[in-house]
Amino acid sequence: MLGPEEWTVLALSLRVALVATLLSLPLGIAVAYLLARHRFAGKAIVNGVVHLPLVLPPVVTGYLLLLAFGPRGPLGQGLEALFGAGIAFRWTGAALAAGVMAFPLMVRAIRLSIEAVDPKLEQAAATLGASRVWVFLTVTLPLILPGVLAGAVLAFAKALGEFGATITFVSNIPGETQTLPLAIYSFLQIPGGEGAALRLVVIAVVVSMGALVMSEWLAARAARRVAGR
Repeated sequence: MLGPEEWTVLALSLRVALVATLLSLPLGIAVAYLLARHRFAGKAIVNGVVHLPLVLPPVVTGYLLLLAFGPRGPLGQGLEALFGAGIAFRWTGAALAAGVMAFPLMVRAIRLSIEAVDPKLEQAAATLGASRVWVFLTVTLPLILPGVLAGAVLAFAKALGEFGATITFVSNIPGETQTLPLAIYSFLQIPGGEGAALRLVVIAVVVSMGALVMSEWLAARAARRVAGR
């Protein structure tokens, strides 16, 4: 059985991963569509920036977030002036760090799905007078829905397991920023904490596997709908 502290960790981890995924999904779709369907100056740079968190050490990403969104950072000071509170060392900062680390996986899955759609289908809809936005909503989006679901689940799983950027940006504060990986690390540092760490490891595996199984089911269902079966 889980204790109150472990339930708190689980609830916080799920909230952080879910918020990170939902907030980054619209931007992920937009960036993936931009990279898949448009040619423009600096495209290689944009693509590199999007995928940079995959190749940078997570601690470096967390430190860059701290420089930008920390109490002395330009964006952190702006948030403080607008809302009276920043996001560094808070659960919202953990969601931001998780979202940044998961973003490349989401964009890549959605981009591959968009590139698999025949552009002639979109062009045919456009010749009938549909606007670009309407073509995307009625033609492209239904066809790429399995890829969107796959990207969202990959991002959720990555956000759930994020460690390096999170602990660097928002520290390891119980009840505020201590997610599953950080709690497991903390339990392993204290005598007798192996049992609690093992329970959290099992929970992480179960939740991640459940998300992947649900992703496969939703993607298969979406694919059948697109095929009209």
